[in-house]
Amino acid sequence: MDTDGQTTLLMIRHGQSTWNLEHRWQGQADPPLSDHGRRQALAASESIGTVDAIIASPQIRALETATIISEQIGVGPVQTLEDLRERAAGVWSGMTTTEIENAYPGWIESGQRPEGWETGESVLARVLSAVDEIVAEFGPSTLLVVCHGGVIVEMESHLDVRVGRTPNLFGRVLHHRSGTLAPGDRLELIPPELSTGGSSGRV
Repeated sequence: MDTDGQTTLLMIRHGQSTWNLEHRWQGQADPPLSDHGRRQALAASESIGTVDAIIASPQIRALETATIISEQIGVGPVQTLEDLRERAAGVWSGMTTTEIENAYPGWIESGQRPEGWETGESVLARVLSAVDEIVAEFGPSTLLVVCHGGVIVEMESHLDVRVGRTPNLFGRVLHHRSGTLAPGDRLELIPPELSTGGSSGRV
């Protein structure tokens, strides 16, 4: 429990999913963790430290990551929050990067996105709402939040600390005090040899 009135959120991306391994864009589709992703979650549990609760996106890859960590550190049960789900990827969901490049040449690099793609503004609005809900429920505390790369990207952009894509089991510390959200350190919960065991994938 944090006694200085601050809520600290350890916001991390899930472990590698089967679609990450296949270079498939996920969005709000629901592939499970790969075996490597489960190993990543086990390794990450050794780096978490003390947390008061664990909250996760309800998508399988995030919930499974959170559950593995929960079982290892003895904090639970994991609570889920719908607004922590990944950005909707529209018609790109399930497509590999190669398939997207063939069908939409140049779009990825230029920032063009297809029909059904959820805007950054939409993602940010619901994730900020989720943070407010978490703070209201738990108060001053240290919390593990297992979510998605697109979620973390929008939060970092909002706080002007974006450092590029977020590998699996990496993330960002966020501090909430008196209605103000501030960035903390970047989180790297697994060693390099585990973070490179296959593609970290896209959204």
